[in-house]
Amino acid sequence: MNDSADPPAIRAEGVSKRYGSFTAVDRLDLDVRRGEVFCLLGPNGSGKTTFLRMLAGYLSPSAGILTVAGHDIVRDGLAAKRKIGYAPESVPLYGHMRVGEFLRFMARLRQVPADAAGAAVRRAAELLALGDVLMKPIRALSRGYRQRTALAQALVHDPEILILDEPTNGLDPRQIMETRALIRSLAGNHTILMSSHILSEVEKTADRAALLLEGKLLGVRPIAEGPDLETWFLSVT
Repeated sequence: MNDSADPPAIRAEGVSKRYGSFTAVDRLDLDVRRGEVFCLLGPNGSGKTTFLRMLAGYLSPSAGILTVAGHDIVRDGLAAKRKIGYAPESVPLYGHMRVGEFLRFMARLRQVPADAAGAAVRRAAELLALGDVLMKPIRALSRGYRQRTALAQALVHDPEILILDEPTNGLDPRQIMETRALIRSLAGNHTILMSSHILSEVEKTADRAALLLEGKLLGVRPIAEGPDLETWFLSVT
């Protein structure tokens, strides 16, 4: 992991998102360091997914400044998006496409040159152990392999930053362990920002966690510092 004095991979300064009178994210200030696994922790409805969607360019902030790898997501959105791989909680996978075909399609959407797309797909497939299913239609995959495919499409253009919304949601215990190990293996080469509402998963995966509640940031702390997340969560909510 790079030194914490380096410019952050992600920076939010006074970021808010409002829908009429409802505030989903409220004046959020946050830095995510290069190469770390950072988790947004909080119950459903706390603003985690809204913040991730703003980072990925699907939503615009109502106020504040949000930067990715030094690029403002509003003023320099295309450059910011090139730095990001995004896997929402429900990735729109095309069931009629074969896995390899889908990944090549996503590589081209992410502007991977045509002569490099095959190598990009092979690299992502190797990282996600998808080699045995590249010729299978996505609709025939198990839940675990669909999740791997979703992660592979986020990695196919080798982004600096991975944004993962509830990456273990719906997986069985073995698949959860495999996904956790994968995320840890990617740290350092990629900055990973993920969301979760499962305290035990955050403790085993992240370097630092931020606690959100009703759109407000309640605190940020390294996972290695005591007390455990459950005690910390109860102490600030």
